[in-house]
Amino acid sequence: MPTKKKKGGKRGRRSKNVSSEQRGIVFQEPGQVYAQALRMLGGGRLEAMCFDGTTRLAHIRGSMRKKVWVRAGNILLLSLREFQDEKADVIHRYTDEEARQLKAYGELPEYLRLDSVIDDTMTQQEKNDDMIDFEDI
Repeated sequence: MPTKKKKGGKRGRRSKNVSSEQRGIVFQEPGQVYAQALRMLGGGRLEAMCFDGTTRLAHIRGSMRKKVWVRAGNILLLSLREFQDEKADVIHRYTDEEARQLKAYGELPEYLRLDSVIDDTMTQQEKNDDMIDFEDI
């Protein structure tokens, strides 16, 4: 009778990387700022709107590349550069639940909407033009 097959190959490696433990929330320190990703530029770079009022070009650090995926609308923790004010480095990406907790702690501004993803390809008027209202018929 054949023996039970062992997990190996891609499927075995995929299941090993799953982590179900809770991680603590990382708060900002001096020289760091919270930001929201506006758009991805490619090459590990993105444009981020920092909550101190400036838009910066951010670079995803090497240990986060191909492990942590950043999309437009994600809340990030950026490390500011001392020698370049218009550039920063991405240190941490917050999950949706962590971002809600940060807003509850008062770390993020009140005007921030966490449920909306930034879509700069269509304006709100263009989105409304595509809708069909069946009550008129």
